[in-house]
Amino acid sequence: MWWWNNSDVSDKRTEVWWWFRSGGEIVELCSTLTTLAHDTNEKFLQCLSVHSESTFISKVTCTQNNSSYISILNSLKQNLLYKPPEYGRPQVIVTPFDVSQIQAVLKCAQKHDLLVKVRSGGHDHEGLSYLSEVPFVMIDMINFSQIDVDAEAKTAWVGAGATLGELYYKISEKSKNLAFPAGICPTVAVGGHLSGGGFGYIMRKYGLGADQVIDAHLVDVNGRILDRKSMGEDLFWAIRGGGAASFGVLVAWKVNLVDVPSIVTVFTVQKTLEQNASQIHHKWQQIAYDLPKELVISAGLQSQKGKRALVATFSAVYLGGVDRLLPLMQERFPELGLVKEDCQEMSWVESTVYHFAFEIRASKNLELLLDRVNYTKYYLKAKSDYVREPIPVEVLEGMYEILYEEGGHNIYVISFPYGGRLNEIPETEIAFPHRTNKFHMMYFAAWSDGEESQKVLELDRKLYEYMTPYVTKNPRATYFNCKDIEIGRNNYGNNYTSVKEASIWGKKYFKNNFYRLVDVKTKVDPGNFFRNEQSIPSRIYRGIKKKHH
Repeated sequence: MWWWNNSDVSDKRTEVWWWFRSGGEIVELCSTLTTLAHDTNEKFLQCLSVHSESTFISKVTCTQNNSSYISILNSLKQNLLYKPPEYGRPQVIVTPFDVSQIQAVLKCAQKHDLLVKVRSGGHDHEGLSYLSEVPFVMIDMINFSQIDVDAEAKTAWVGAGATLGELYYKISEKSKNLAFPAGICPTVAVGGHLSGGGFGYIMRKYGLGADQVIDAHLVDVNGRILDRKSMGEDLFWAIRGGGAASFGVLVAWKVNLVDVPSIVTVFTVQKTLEQNASQIHHKWQQIAYDLPKELVISAGLQSQKGKRALVATFSAVYLGGVDRLLPLMQERFPELGLVKEDCQEMSWVESTVYHFAFEIRASKNLELLLDRVNYTKYYLKAKSDYVREPIPVEVLEGMYEILYEEGGHNIYVISFPYGGRLNEIPETEIAFPHRTNKFHMMYFAAWSDGEESQKVLELDRKLYEYMTPYVTKNPRATYFNCKDIEIGRNNYGNNYTSVKEASIWGKKYFKNNFYRLVDVKTKVDPGNFFRNEQSIPSRIYRGIKKKHH
């Protein structure tokens, strides 16, 4: 259960194991673990002082003994669900300002056998960037948030710690006719978002955010700073959709920006069951995939608290004016009954505010895109599926029965249509493979009362199980950025996870691209230094403990 590799603490490790097996007092066990952690921390920090500037330690490192530790740890953590015991938190948090400081962390962590995890924005659904069963150092990339937009070249360099909102805002400062095809939530950081794929309301026109990545800066296990040319096309392929955290520390992306008209049209239309919500949703499933690329309509389903009532919400962005949208909707989706009063014309960047700020949709305040901390945080759990064929109305009605159960109103079933440009790109072009599905469906649970957690989690799992016959199979695919530890995980700590074992979850995220990701991992990180509960395994690594002399 507990692993420290330093040979000079082997006696203490034995003592810990003895207390664990013999049922020793938990206070003594924790005391021993704290001593071990303290010894390792001191050696790690001493190593950093040797391999970096003298001012490095005090300015960018924080241990659990620091008064600011909890505030730094929780500042970007978005999910209230995970409140780990002390051993689950990072031993040291490092917030580097310079790549050389990242290099020093990697060197010293390897020397003292500390796991390294990287947090760019804190939106990972399972907390894998800031939790672990073994001692670890967290590199928080918040200071790597610089964004350089070149409107003439239609490109931008974006630091891993920059948020989508900051990127959208910076683009709008340079041009009202440029955009970037990524996610809805402006507080998501680009480091993890693009490494998993990244989709949003203009993806059917321009593909994923990862499809528009043209270069990257990454620090590898040997401390080398790599760009696309020096890392090679295999590694560059892997970090676009395969999760960069398995291969190194992602520092920045270079992306193509895309053209958008001066005016786009948005709408949000809600329908109740009495207004034929089920039939309208079923029709959406049949046509949303085949609509013109310029139009993306999402479809959400949510029950109302304390009632056997359900609301279907249809939200959209159309790259054009309302006068062109209305005839299109009348021809292709008349069942929705869209009228001009439902629509708003605005700039593309204003549409990103509209779709995030649900409760203040009249707002066009772009400053909201720059606020990464002053939003209400919730307990969160997400599970997701891909769907190839329309789900029958009677199956939707069975889904409602689960949502009607106590606590079910906390679950929002949200679906995004694929097709368009997404389907034109081969599944092997980047590591993200889910190109040919009709739509992506997420069972997103968010609640504010921690006492509801068990019930909401049970219902989310129940809903996921209920949908099994109606979604993709062999494997039952899911989206890597919608991380779900319940579909499978690697073994604990340094224990070896075989490719076969990891494929249980790996093929669900990456289909057959998983095996190419393993090949890349084996080449660039054969010792499996960059690892987490759902990281790509190396074919070579066998979990053998290093001996220090």
